[in-house]
Amino acid sequence: MITQDAVLDALRDVYDPEIPVNIVDLGLIYGLELVDDDKVHVTMTMTFPGCPASAYLHEEVRMRVESLGGVDSVDVTVVWDPPWSPDMIAPHAKQMLGLD
Repeated sequence: MITQDAVLDALRDVYDPEIPVNIVDLGLIYGLELVDDDKVHVTMTMTFPGCPASAYLHEEVRMRVESLGGVDSVDVTVVWDPPWSPDMIAPHAKQMLGLD
């Protein structure tokens, strides 16, 4: 059976191509919902509307979660509310980026 921790661990392998931090630590993942035993719904955002990596990140999230054993389908929804801000970056990632 799939767990939220397993999904988050998988998503830590997805990086914004312009920022050397994974999308979980960047704060781009707003929510995960495990539906039944084999479906995952990911709610996420981008660093800004019109982000050139939007399609790439959307597909990477879908493919990475689908690669987990036991996942039959993945639904990825991109939302803009609340808007992303650097305040959402995990403290250790802020330190790595020199933002602390």
